[in-house]
Amino acid sequence: MSTMLPLLIELGTEELPVKALPGLSQAFFDGVVDGLTKRGVAVEKGEAKPLSTPRRLAVLLPGVAVEQPEQKGEVLGPYLNIALDADGQPTKALQGFAAKAGIDWTALERTSDAKGERFVHRSVTPGARTASLLPEILAEALAGMPIPKPMRWGSHSYGFARPVHWLVLLHGKDVVDAEVLGLKSDRMSRGHRFMHDKTVWLSQPDDYVSSLQAACVLVDPDARRARIVEAVNAEAASAGGQARITDDNLEQVVNLVEWPAPVLCSFEREFLAVPQEALIETMEINQKFFPVLDASGKLTEKFIGIANIESKNVAEVAKGYERVIRPRFADAKFFFDEDLKQGLESMGDGLKTVTYQAKLGSVADKVQRVVALAGAIAPQVGADPVLAKRAALLAKNDLQSRMVNEFPELQGIAGRHYAVTGGESPEVALAIDEAYQPRFGGDDIALSALGKVLAIAERLDTLAGGFAAGLKPTGNKDPFALRRNALGLARTIIESGFDLDLRALLKDARTEVTHAAGFTALDKKVAAANKAREQGVPIEGLQTVDGGFSMKEVDELYDFILDRLRGYYADKGVPATHFNAVAELKPASLYDFDRRIDAIGTFAALPEAEALAAANKRIRNILRKADSEIPGMVDPSLLAEPAESELAEAVEAAIDDSNASLHQKDYVSVLARLARLRPQVDAFFDAVMVNAEDLKLRANRLALLKRLGDRLGSVAAIEHLSS
Repeated sequence: MSTMLPLLIELGTEELPVKALPGLSQAFFDGVVDGLTKRGVAVEKGEAKPLSTPRRLAVLLPGVAVEQPEQKGEVLGPYLNIALDADGQPTKALQGFAAKAGIDWTALERTSDAKGERFVHRSVTPGARTASLLPEILAEALAGMPIPKPMRWGSHSYGFARPVHWLVLLHGKDVVDAEVLGLKSDRMSRGHRFMHDKTVWLSQPDDYVSSLQAACVLVDPDARRARIVEAVNAEAASAGGQARITDDNLEQVVNLVEWPAPVLCSFEREFLAVPQEALIETMEINQKFFPVLDASGKLTEKFIGIANIESKNVAEVAKGYERVIRPRFADAKFFFDEDLKQGLESMGDGLKTVTYQAKLGSVADKVQRVVALAGAIAPQVGADPVLAKRAALLAKNDLQSRMVNEFPELQGIAGRHYAVTGGESPEVALAIDEAYQPRFGGDDIALSALGKVLAIAERLDTLAGGFAAGLKPTGNKDPFALRRNALGLARTIIESGFDLDLRALLKDARTEVTHAAGFTALDKKVAAANKAREQGVPIEGLQTVDGGFSMKEVDELYDFILDRLRGYYADKGVPATHFNAVAELKPASLYDFDRRIDAIGTFAALPEAEALAAANKRIRNILRKADSEIPGMVDPSLLAEPAESELAEAVEAAIDDSNASLHQKDYVSVLARLARLRPQVDAFFDAVMVNAEDLKLRANRLALLKRLGDRLGSVAAIEHLSS
């Protein structure tokens, strides 16, 4: 085996884009490793990982072979009947093949395949030195990095994410000669821009991390992350609080600094009168600071900044950080105070002049639709319909506030604060905020019953309106976020345990949309259908028409929502076959859908499941091919074979035993009882010919199978479980 030596590649740059840095670093690492691997160069990765700072991308591998293994080649030549003439002498075809290989034809070997014996040229050449391959590997890795708009500098034709300044390329203790992006490789890295503004000589790759640390650079992002978390928590504790550290904020700070140093700061307590969400957003989103909270989770006047330098005068750095956020906080306080003077309810007047969507009217129109839906849903889930309608009426008003105009992420949150100040009930105020939940993937659904009602009503209107206005998502285009709204609606219903009829809700929502401004003049075909229905004349091609739309639209919406649940259940580890088994039944209630998913998972683990699934699949195929009407009941007098009599008796007993459980939606018990039918089902198919010549016997057996199949499929289409 070839000798293994550590490899270091470091590309020095100007400050790289913060959010792009992790992806660039990973792509650089993967590109180098893949380039070595595809050339057959052995690589020992060990615990190697991408290394990076805002000013550098690095690949450090503990072991890379100094050369490729021997390169074995095999080129197939002509078959013997073509290669040799009658006297056994080489033909022009063989001579040409040998000349191309660079050897005499007598040195060629022979091999055989299905067509016969043929000549073959086998060669073994020494592997190339890794040092000679690295320049090409490096160039390929850089070319394959995800840089949508490379930056160009000087008069050069090449480009990169940011201008580059140095290149280190060491294999073992030797510098590998290479030139990329106008840089020639050497062993000289660079230290911290301010604390060690000089070159760092690297004798070997193994010294890289420690040598850079001595030059005030932590090249390992994980090391910077750990130092930041430890330092921020320590500073927060010293201030008597606890730091708020979000993954996104932490990740960005990690990629902003090479040598993190915490700075404890404070602001005037008067700003705490402003909703803390606005202050926190300013600190985290705009300045990448870490807020300090008290034991109850309320914001304090302390926050922590991360400097990229250990200052000799930390107090001055703190003053600078405090100076930066003060104007933003002052603006937020001004907006909040002015909004309080206006009041949440009066803000609603402005919604009449804000267009929601051309065909769907104003935001005020949308509010009225949601009010109607919320009032209808509330009593179905045990919520107060009066409070639900009040919360829905106020839920969008904060869109007209100065605070939300400046901080769009606070919609709902600002409304909650204004509702509380305006004397609204705590339930209404909380629901105004929770109506937006889940706000993003993985977010919790609303906690309060009223919040859940608003979340459902809001999304129902958005979906019904979006489809009615022709805004159904296509490809990557989803301007009204209908996919996200569909999943949020489904999650809220399922995770709340609300046994609601989804089709009925969608129909109600679509009816409300029909009254919107752009739908007062109904589609001619639908309008004609309505008129024809009034006259008792059916219109071919249209399903039941209600309120100016066809139920086909409701079915389309239902299917769209159901399709969003595929990913939801896949993330929970539910097999696609289980989902398909339940989806085929299209239960009206999504909560009921969820209970069936759980039951089919329990059933699938039973030893009888596979056989019964296969039997039900067979039953469906037989019934589908039936060429005559199948009786509704089984005639006991026509049960000629013992196996069919036993099955009929077992089926009726199973139906009687499972009726109560099915009514109570105890689907696990239903399927557990049906699983006990396996012996009789197996015996029936072994001993009984279903398609008997006697038409009465055949029809009776089909009736028996239909009765069995209907009950087997009462929870889910279990035939999907059959392999």
